[in-house]
Amino acid sequence: MDKADISWLLVSTLLVLMMAVPGLAMFYGGLVRSKNVLSVLLQVMCTFVLGLVLWFIYGYSLAFTEGNAFFGGLSRAFFSGMFNPADGKYAMSNSLTELLFASFQATFAGITCALIVGSFAERARFSAVLVFTVIWFTFAYVPIAHMVWFASETAPGLLNAKGALDFAGGTVVHINAGVAGLVGAYVIGKRVGYGREAMQPHNLPMTFVGAALLWVGWFGFNAGSALAANENATLAFFNTMIATAGAVLAWLFTEWAIKGKPSMLGAASGAVAGLVGITPAAGLVGTVGALIIGVIAGVVCVWGVNGLKRLLRADDALDVFGVHGVGGIVGALLTGIFNAQVLGGPGLAEPGMIMGQLWVQLEGVLLTIVWSGVVAWIAYKIANALCGLRVPEDQEREGLDVTSHGESAYHS
Repeated sequence: MDKADISWLLVSTLLVLMMAVPGLAMFYGGLVRSKNVLSVLLQVMCTFVLGLVLWFIYGYSLAFTEGNAFFGGLSRAFFSGMFNPADGKYAMSNSLTELLFASFQATFAGITCALIVGSFAERARFSAVLVFTVIWFTFAYVPIAHMVWFASETAPGLLNAKGALDFAGGTVVHINAGVAGLVGAYVIGKRVGYGREAMQPHNLPMTFVGAALLWVGWFGFNAGSALAANENATLAFFNTMIATAGAVLAWLFTEWAIKGKPSMLGAASGAVAGLVGITPAAGLVGTVGALIIGVIAGVVCVWGVNGLKRLLRADDALDVFGVHGVGGIVGALLTGIFNAQVLGGPGLAEPGMIMGQLWVQLEGVLLTIVWSGVVAWIAYKIANALCGLRVPEDQEREGLDVTSHGESAYHS
């Protein structure tokens, strides 16, 4: 047991909790219309806590114990065996108690579920969101976390065995959630009046504060994924800072060139794009590589929320796929390049190894897209059959705050 490592992971877990509630909740809440802000805050909070509870019951065990290439077993269901109250002994995971490692990972599971709600914001039935979350968490998040992150000499996860690099969740969290959100936008359909009525964000200062909280919390997400208070954590820490700064500037200047004006929403979105892009790479690339990844993620995600969005013709309300899906793909692929020592990274020793690693990264990206997409589609269809995915049109027009939850955010 190392007290410094335990202290850092306790703080990191708290930082990731702050990313979800209040960070993500405020970021999303400010982007919707005032009649739907409470519904989005509630959906973020409830999908997050549902993810935590499911992680405790069976998620951690299926993701982080030995089984096959896709799922683990149930030996750690309800965190059993992690500590013995009779003698006060704790099971260890390297220098951490396993209980702390599982707690840290619980926040990742929760926030991944919460990210998805931005895609179908302002029109989804609350009960359907909960049903979808249970199914998608079980059959998409858990197996992909196992495939990517479970290392074992005898029965590693499928992508882990291939050598796929994902430091803090480019595939497991961002591509996974982004694809599930895009599928949801297609299955649920466009908001009433989409493309004909203005659907302006109702509170951009709230979104700005949410983005700022996300950035601060993300240091726990990325540097915490070193799972120790060590040199690798310091690399991930600085990379998280510099990539985000580069992405903010890249998004702003790209937007300025295209639209003639730089916007606050652009800066906030650029920050999130950079954070998403550096997530898989944080402790696996050098500092210059991190800046380049941030800049590329910033530019490409501008296209993701504009040109690509028009091509896809989906009402991804809060651009979950355009930022998290696209940014995650960019980051996952570039990790395979900038991990090389010749490009300043700590990994691949020979330049000739880059193409092989890039292929492994691409396999991970494609598998995550297909797996998450198929599971999400089935989960939405089951949720629709059980309780109806979408609220009636009259309720959607009035707003979900009043019609679904019986409360209003603002009183004039």
